[in-house]
Amino acid sequence: MPQQGDERSLASRLRLASVRLNRRLRAQRSGSTVTLTQFSALSTLDKCGSMTPGELAAKEVVQPPSMTRVIAALEDAGFVSRRPHPTDGRQSIVELTEAGRGYVLADISAREAWLDKRLAELTDAERNTLAEAAEIIDRMAGQQD
Repeated sequence: MPQQGDERSLASRLRLASVRLNRRLRAQRSGSTVTLTQFSALSTLDKCGSMTPGELAAKEVVQPPSMTRVIAALEDAGFVSRRPHPTDGRQSIVELTEAGRGYVLADISAREAWLDKRLAELTDAERNTLAEAAEIIDRMAGQQD
């Protein structure tokens, strides 16, 4: 059974490793035409489909005025488009354009190519350990406090 000090040490090591890996993955971005906040919104639209600006703001955990600015910048770049809401004339629906979907896929591909190279340098046992750790981390990240 781990001691309290060991748990803190593991927490500290895991936090630092996660930060370093995230930093390295961010450095692999395919381009810098959008901010990380804008990319997150694009990714959410890619994963969840079209939605209102308010729904997108809620999913991204930002204030609606901030999301309005993000959407405007992405629309100017041609990565999203807006169409009228089918039942509420005060609302619009934001959707990913083909250019936006292509940008998301290129960005993800660049990051995963870098990660694939790093994973190829590991032993089978190390990759298996990481596969188990990924499942555990995903489960931890999905828990509510």
